[in-house]
Amino acid sequence: MKDNLNNSATRRHFLRGAAATSLAAPAVVAASSVRAQGTIEWRMQALWGGGTTPMLYEEKFCDRVRELTGGSLSITPFAGGQIVPAAQAFDAVRGGAFQLMKTFDGYTAGKIPAHGFSSTVPFGFPEADQYEAWFYERGGMELAAQSYAPAGLTYVAPTVYGEEPLHSKVEIRKMADMEGLKGRFVGLAAAVMADFGVAVSPLPTSEVYSALDKGLIDFADRGDIKANYEEGIHEVAKYLILPGIHQPSTATCYVANTAAYGQLDDQQRAALAVAAREVSGALRQNIIVDNAEYLAKFEDAGVEIINLDPEDVAQARSKAVASWEKATKGDALATEMMESQKQLLSDLRLL
Repeated sequence: MKDNLNNSATRRHFLRGAAATSLAAPAVVAASSVRAQGTIEWRMQALWGGGTTPMLYEEKFCDRVRELTGGSLSITPFAGGQIVPAAQAFDAVRGGAFQLMKTFDGYTAGKIPAHGFSSTVPFGFPEADQYEAWFYERGGMELAAQSYAPAGLTYVAPTVYGEEPLHSKVEIRKMADMEGLKGRFVGLAAAVMADFGVAVSPLPTSEVYSALDKGLIDFADRGDIKANYEEGIHEVAKYLILPGIHQPSTATCYVANTAAYGQLDDQQRAALAVAAREVSGALRQNIIVDNAEYLAKFEDAGVEIINLDPEDVAQARSKAVASWEKATKGDALATEMMESQKQLLSDLRLL
């Protein structure tokens, strides 16, 4: 415990506002973590395809860690699925096949209820800075770390960015218009939207275009505005709905093998935290600029952008609280996360 406190203090000194928690680690490092000539070499599998904008920012993260540590920690980034299928990354890092992953907690929310609240919360924080503030200023980092500790994994830091839109074949101008429609949602959003009367289909992202095209669904969550345009969603859905009430703000995260993390010195751990927070802000700003550009592209393609009434969304947020409570499944950590977020939303006069 003493080491944990020292590491936490170092991070706070190195990165004001960071509230990351260092977990106790076994004495033996994963076999594939190599120290050669004073350099620790790690591998990281990300979520994204090679050459995509998010993947370029993962490469920047690795470069920044190398720079901050004077080359003593070198992380080689791999695209999603390049080492193991994405669904196997959790167990692969846990087993030491590679030392670090970039993941989305929503993928494991079914088994770890707390992850529904450390990934994205439908009708939750409408601004990415508010969600990031929960992680760094209201103990979210420590709570997320607790969710991974039993698996031998260490939560390093989140990458937080803004909303994802809804794309629809039919007009949706208020929340009530969604009732009875067929919609594609996954994770916590699937449960919440079902409570709002949506007939939910948890289709893979790869099937959203064809499902909209064939009329199998009326509207859908898919990805960010730029990615959706590049996928051609404007060809099959003539309405884009904002704000993205199902995913108003999003957190992906860096998660390390605890044994490997335990072999790092204070400077290397702090470098991970600093680089992660820098990349979070940089990617978020990039998305803000891209959103403006690609919303214009959607309009040029004949898509109508509909902005829901803020009062309608606020009322729906209050209703969504009951769905959040169900999603905790009575789990103590998930409940603590939810209550902490509700308190901040209340403090911000959003709930």
